[in-house]
Amino acid sequence: MTDSPAVTTNTEPATSWRSPLLDVHGAVADQGPDAGVAAHYGDPLREQRLLAEGLAVVDLSHRSVVTVTGPDRLSWLHSMTTQTLTGLAPRVSAESLVLSPKGHIEHDLHMVDDGETTWITVEPGTAGSLVAWLDSMRFMLRVEVADVTADHAVLGEPVRRESAEGEPLSWSDPWPDLAGDTAAYSTVVEHPGRERDWREVIVPRSELQGAVGDRPLAGTWAAEALRVAAWRPRLGFETDHRTIPHEVDWLRTAVHLHKGCYRGQETIARVHNLGRPPRRLVFLDLDGSGHVLPERGAELETGGRVVGRVTSVARHFEDGPIALAVIKRNTPLDAELVASGIAASQTEIVTR
Repeated sequence: MTDSPAVTTNTEPATSWRSPLLDVHGAVADQGPDAGVAAHYGDPLREQRLLAEGLAVVDLSHRSVVTVTGPDRLSWLHSMTTQTLTGLAPRVSAESLVLSPKGHIEHDLHMVDDGETTWITVEPGTAGSLVAWLDSMRFMLRVEVADVTADHAVLGEPVRRESAEGEPLSWSDPWPDLAGDTAAYSTVVEHPGRERDWREVIVPRSELQGAVGDRPLAGTWAAEALRVAAWRPRLGFETDHRTIPHEVDWLRTAVHLHKGCYRGQETIARVHNLGRPPRRLVFLDLDGSGHVLPERGAELETGGRVVGRVTSVARHFEDGPIALAVIKRNTPLDAELVASGIAASQTEIVTR
């Protein structure tokens, strides 16, 4: 039992934010980590289709936004996190992780610089701990860190490109392309993540509704279903207090393997060079014959033995019930898996 991953969510209190877009007709509020925005607007499968077709927009205004200013900002962030950031050009996106000294994932930073300020969007409720840690690491450097969540909001768009001059600043998700000198822990040639275009647009909170305009809205359920289908890990979902990036194939977009020293680098190098991660991310096709699906965090069993836990669950508009799970590395690929009495067939993501 000690080897099966425990699912944890963000440790800070849930945001008290309530999006004005919850007043849109048909909006149903989400709960848990995505509280404060809409889970759906009355027809989640239709919303998912519109999102997959590039037509809808998702309210992510519960996400936290942090800024770093000052002439030393990029070299400073480069020295402490997993990605190479020196020389990051304006309006070019990057993803970087903050690791514990033992290499466990603590924060996922969605970063874009405008030439004067580095803008970072993070999971809801995590800005406080991130800002406190960054402030503790400033020393004599010319940097200033601020939590600007109260003044800025995030919208999700099914777009795969950087923002142009005259557009609001956006973080374009690099998933699943390899970002720089890194490695993939999946050997799949046709990665499903390439079918998902995604970026996060940062706008003033006062302009949130105007930024949506006349585009149809899709809820978090739709966005999460497409994320799961793309095998895209999410902090607090596919991660727990001891997750290392290799286990969820997160090196591909967020970890540079040959940059200067940073906290947790020893674990990154040791596992990559000498071994394999103790757990691995898998994709699950769930039996949809019933009306009930396993909850996030449900134990995943084979032959009555717990081998992992379900980390994300969704209903896909084409593929039906799907999920992501983290399981023990040595679990056989043909193992008959069951979660909450529901059969699940495994597709290998991180190579066994």
